[in-house]
Amino acid sequence: MSDRDDFGAFLIGFIVGGLTGAITALLFAPQSGDETRVMIRDKAIELKEQTSETVAETLSKAETAAKDAVNRAEVLLEDAKKKASEIAEKGQVMLEESKKRVTKAAPPAKKAAPPKKEA
Repeated sequence: MSDRDDFGAFLIGFIVGGLTGAITALLFAPQSGDETRVMIRDKAIELKEQTSETVAETLSKAETAAKDAVNRAEVLLEDAKKKASEIAEKGQVMLEESKKRVTKAAPPAKKAAPPKKEA
């Protein structure tokens, strides 16, 4: 989001700078009105082309950054799935081992326990 704000500030500065330059050129122009209008038109076309190029470059960079972010997110998701699977497997193994220990310990515990008195 910060990149969009930086680009907006850059674009506004670029346009304001271009307009300031055009106004300054008009004020100090030694040529006639027709020549000045032709110069303004040419400068406007040039400014438009530069702005289009800048926007295209920025959009290209933004698309590349978005694709990179998606790829990184996919890699992180796969890693998280693998780790979750590993943890689930380890938990299942521990559960099975605990069941075996309880099963082995249960028969001797029943023999060792005194019989219950019926009331």
